[in-house]
Amino acid sequence: MTRLIIAVVSIVLFALLAGVYLAPDDLARCESRPTADKCASADAIVAVSGGDTRARVKEAVDLYWRGWAPKLVFSGAAADKTGPSNASVMRTQAIEAGVPADAILTEGASETTHQNARLSQDVFASNNFTRVILVTSAYHQRRAGIEFSQTTEGRTKVVNHPVQTDNQWSRWWWATPTGWWLAISELVKIVLVYIGAPR
Repeated sequence: MTRLIIAVVSIVLFALLAGVYLAPDDLARCESRPTADKCASADAIVAVSGGDTRARVKEAVDLYWRGWAPKLVFSGAAADKTGPSNASVMRTQAIEAGVPADAILTEGASETTHQNARLSQDVFASNNFTRVILVTSAYHQRRAGIEFSQTTEGRTKVVNHPVQTDNQWSRWWWATPTGWWLAISELVKIVLVYIGAPR
């Protein structure tokens, strides 16, 4: 009985800590609109494709309309190379939500998170972006933030802001096999990023 209690408590603690660790949100203590210091506006809001891409775009567009940045950057290639890139599809979704076309920049060649970060850096550099808000799914935010921060090498400040709930992840992620798979695989991938494994 004692072992069972210890096992249950360990699983609960792991789930709580993993959920918090994977989803850093630098805007969590901020108001709805930018103010100053850590809650200051950025040069751009960056959303990467993958998982629930539509939810990521929706969150980025919502930040745009609340004045967090004057530009949106969408990053991601399509699995089907005969069609438009994910970034182009994301751009269309944003335009349909009323965002002016000239406020949107795209990077449609990246197929991995590492490539999202590396190729988006070219966009940041050419537009002199010194501060960006990075939007992705909650389970993916920590790794994406690390990849983007490593790639920018201090030239661009990366502010994390995840989509808290989408069609793959919610506060109840630990109650589903998919949630556990995503959490554990992301933790493994984060270790690989830190040790510099090919990716």
